[in-house]
Amino acid sequence: QVQLWESGGGSVQPGGSLRLSCAGPGLLFSDFVMSWHRRAPGNEREMVASITRTGGTTNYADSVKGRFTISRDNAKNTVYLQMNNLKPEDPAVYYCKAAQIGRPVYWGQGTQVTVSS
Repeated sequence: QVQLWESGGGSVQPGGSLRLSCAGPGLLFSDFVMSWHRRAPGNEREMVASITRTGGTTNYADSVKGRFTISRDNAKNTVYLQMNNLKPEDPAVYYCKAAQIGRPVYWGQGTQVTVSS
């Protein structure tokens, strides 16, 4: 059963921006550490960014630092990934994940991001 729903993917030119959203109406978001991951064809899935339950701490993969920003709105049960200055190496399917010790891990079905000129 899918618990998380990503949206906001699409195709942009290099240097462009996209904002991904992940909603989880069936989950109490404030219980979970939220993160974004991506998988490009032929590659392993990698963590892109994570945010603690209250949003006080964020972490980013080195490849996206300074370009991507993760945020959350627990009142809306939504987490966001603002992606700026998209590069040719960023295309992938982007997934959100909800995780917390002692709880099941939830994944969305992913949203495609394409960067091409």
